[in-house]
Amino acid sequence: MYYRFITIEGNIGAGKTTLALKLAEHLQARLILEEFADNPFLPKFYEQPDQYAFPLELFFMAERYKQLKEELMAQDLFASYTVSDYLFIKSLLFAKMNLQEDEFSLFQKLFDIINPQLAQPELLIFLNAPVSLLQKNIKKRNRSYEQQIPDAYLLKVHDMYMQYLRQHAVRTLMVDTTQMDFLRSENDFNALLTALDKDFPAGVTYL
Repeated sequence: MYYRFITIEGNIGAGKTTLALKLAEHLQARLILEEFADNPFLPKFYEQPDQYAFPLELFFMAERYKQLKEELMAQDLFASYTVSDYLFIKSLLFAKMNLQEDEFSLFQKLFDIINPQLAQPELLIFLNAPVSLLQKNIKKRNRSYEQQIPDAYLLKVHDMYMQYLRQHAVRTLMVDTTQMDFLRSENDFNALLTALDKDFPAGVTYL
């Protein structure tokens, strides 16, 4: 396969972890999954976002940095590839969306110190899904603190990612999840594997 380090991103409920698990198993790759459930501020944030946004985002950034630093520096003789289900830059993107201006200014200073120390993925697979499908998936996986996420918040997350991809030349494979189902369709999954052998240009390419 052309890419050694692949990251899968998308909105809340887009299916990032599901695809990461399947792709890593197929490639016998090192798998890096975000440990969001360990964030003690997450349930509190959904109830009182203004009060808990700053500690939430700081905790996420610290945990993501620690995990990626340890995993990407580790020598794994049996894994030629690495698959993760999050970008480290999402720490900054969500912080910009959720924090007050003075809080974000401090957060960005910390982010700019540690971000250069991390390896960046060679390809981003972005799972693009409408809000109706996201809500369906959120309900299905039944995490109590997610059940009241409003459509407006999911739309803000979508717009945040789209703005980031427009402004940065990130090599991205954009997937319409209303048209492709990698979990249930082997044809769709094989189409993705075929695409991963191609040298995509910087910017967004649609699968």
